[in-house]
This record gives sequence, C-alpha cells and structure tokens, in this order.
Amino acid sequence: METTNKPLEKLNIFSFKGVQMRTFHLTWMAFFLCFFGWFGLAPLMTVIKTDLGLSKEQIGNIIIASVAATVVARILIGKLCDSWGPRKTYSALLGLCSIPVMTVGLVHSYEGFLLFRLAIGVIGASFVITQYHTSVMFDKKIVGTANAVAGGWGNLGGGVTNMVMPLIFSGFIGLGYLPESAWRIAMVIPGVLLLVFSFIYYRFTKDTPAGNFEELAITNPKAAKTKGSLAVAMKDPRTWALFLAYGACFGIEITFDNVAALYFFENFDTSLATAGILAGTFGFMNIFARAMGGILADKVGNKYGMLGKGRLLALLLALEGIGIALFAQSGSIVIAVVTMLGFAMFLKMANGVTYAIVPFINQKAIGSVSGIVGAGGNVGAVLAGFLFKSSSISYSQAFMYIGVAIACIAAVVALINFEKTKNIITEAKTFETAKASQAS
Repeated sequence: METTNKPLEKLNIFSFKGVQMRTFHLTWMAFFLCFFGWFGLAPLMTVIKTDLGLSKEQIGNIIIASVAATVVARILIGKLCDSWGPRKTYSALLGLCSIPVMTVGLVHSYEGFLLFRLAIGVIGASFVITQYHTSVMFDKKIVGTANAVAGGWGNLGGGVTNMVMPLIFSGFIGLGYLPESAWRIAMVIPGVLLLVFSFIYYRFTKDTPAGNFEELAITNPKAAKTKGSLAVAMKDPRTWALFLAYGACFGIEITFDNVAALYFFENFDTSLATAGILAGTFGFMNIFARAMGGILADKVGNKYGMLGKGRLLALLLALEGIGIALFAQSGSIVIAVVTMLGFAMFLKMANGVTYAIVPFINQKAIGSVSGIVGAGGNVGAVLAGFLFKSSSISYSQAFMYIGVAIACIAAVVALINFEKTKNIITEAKTFETAKASQAS
C-alpha cells in the first residue's frame, strides 16, 4: 500500500503501513483495552456480591453507575476531539482512567464501590475517539466499513473480558489468594495495560493523515484544527434519531455485557466459568457482526444513498427487538443461547450501520455528532439499568420490555430521512463563517 497523507480509499486490515493503518490498528486495540477495564468487574460480580453483601437493588445501581458517567463524558470527549485532537484526547483518557481500574480493589463498602464504578465508566467515552479517528483516516467510500471494523474489534473486548477475567481470578485463587482478595488483584492487570497503552498511543499515532493539529497550525493555518459546533449538531434531528437508535443497540449491548454472566449463573444454575463463557460468546460476535453492518451500510449507501442506510438501520433494530423478546421467554439454556446469538447479530450490525451514518451528518463537527450519538448508547444503558434494578421486575420481564421499546424506536428511525437538508447545511456554513470572522 502506497503511503499518502490523505484519507485511504481502501481498508487492508493486514497492513500496518502508513499513519492511517497504524492509527486504525492502535485505535481498535485501545478501545479493546478500554472495554477490558470498563467491564472487567462484570463477570466477577457474583464474587463481589458476596464479598460486599450487595442486594439486587444495589447491583442495579452499580450497573447504572458503570454507564451513567459515560453519557456526559462522551459529549465532552467528542468536543475535545474536534478542538484538541484525538491523539492527545485518547492518551489522556487512557492514562487517567487506568487509575480507578487499578485501585478499585481498595474499596470495602457498597458506597465506595459505586463511586469507583462511576469513575471507571468514564473510559467508555473512548468509543467516540475511536470512531472519530477512523473517520478522519478513511475516505467516505469506505468509512462505514472502517468505523464498523474498528468499533467491532474494540467491542470484542467486552466478550473477551467475560471469558478472561474469571480465568485471571481463578489464577490468583490457585496462587493461594482468597476470593475476596483475588478479584481485587485481578483488576490491577487491565489497569496497568491501559496505562502502558496511553504512552504507545501518544507516540505512534497522529491526529490526521496530514499530521497533528499543532503541526498543521504551523505549516498551514487554514488547515488547523476544525472546531466542531455542538450547537449545530444538536439542532439536527438526524443526530437525535441516531441517538435513539444507538441507545437501542449499543445501549443494550453494554447492559447485556453487565448482566449476562449473572443472568446465566442465577437462571440456569451454571458455574461462574460457564456463565462467563456464554456471556463472552455474545461479545465475541463483534469480531465480524459489527463489521458486516458497516460493510452492508456502505453497499446500501452507494446504491440507495443515506435514505437506504436509514431504512437498513430501522430493519435491523426491529429484528433485534423481536430477538430480545424471544430470548426473554427462553425456557432452557439451549434456547436462550440460540436466541441470544440471533438478537446479538442484528444488534451488532445495527451498531455498525449507525456509525456508517454518523460521519455524513455534519462533516465540520464529526466529533460533536459522534459524541452525542455515542452518549445515546449510554442513556439507553442507564434506562435499561433501572429495569434490572427493580425488585418487582424479573430479569426476563426486563428483557421483554426492552424488546418492545426497541421495536418502537425502529419505527421512529424508519420515519427519518437521513439525506442532507438545505437548512442544516446552511446553518453549518453560517456557523463556520462566523467563527472565521471572529478568528480574523
């Protein structure tokens, strides 16, 4: 592959040549590790529940806390990507969030654990930087595929975490540690990995194919950092349609990552390791499912435009909702696993399609749009968390309600025309002109 300082028109996943492909690989790896730190506690909750004496309501609060902080963090991080640059933003996020991941084992109360879970949740904003960085590194012809592959391989961290953390925990048990000590020490490992990768990301990536924001400011003032408009992004109804859609797909994904192991453990009497493997299978589908969504979205977009992408997203959401409703009624572990794999496929494809649309909403504020839509995923997770927190609703009933809600959101998305509208383009141009006048 010939090196260039322009966005690539092809995605060769086996190449590390050039700043674009190097950044592509490092950004999904960073996101993978962020997932490892973010959800490292989830498959160990049965042990933590006993150690800290947690009730179902308290576990519900912890699930909500793990995703609540990310709502605000994603919007702020999106704005930082537009102004400060993705390289510095990602490096800082990795370094800062490694601290609560490494030190969560110091807590011995519900209240302390809740606060640490809230702090660790900030690392979920890493997704916005991942999608921003791939969006600027690849041409619009292939950006949907690039975003989906990077996001999917990063999300894979959720599945691997459910499989690996119980093994790490068991390893420390084998070394002679008691369970109440083993889960605490186990969390040091993802924390250290995050800290190390913070330095790697800063050293080996650039903000754009042409260079870092500060370099561009020196060599070409007109090409200096593009400051996105959060206000313009928020005025666009398409942004909020994607906000809802992402809440219905990614929001449910991270909720399921949080409760799956506990659900299989308690509902089907599996062992902790088996529950982790079954939950991990759900996350492991990201290795191909989200990418399939992005690839299909690019093909549909090339033939039917943004309207076609919107209809595709609505269809996938509808199928996801139906699949979750069927999962909720599963009477055996075999049926539960089969229906889980079915709705997981549609859910993860919908994730990919959503972020195949995001870069086309407002080219001047990719970070802001990406941040708002990404925050939608966490709002969805927070709302779903309240269902799992309730003492009057079983987990199966919660999944049923979620399936119905997703079907309703699919209907809303189907009504939105994702083609550009003149007034939105005019608003964006007016904003940029005003900013240019202020600068001069």
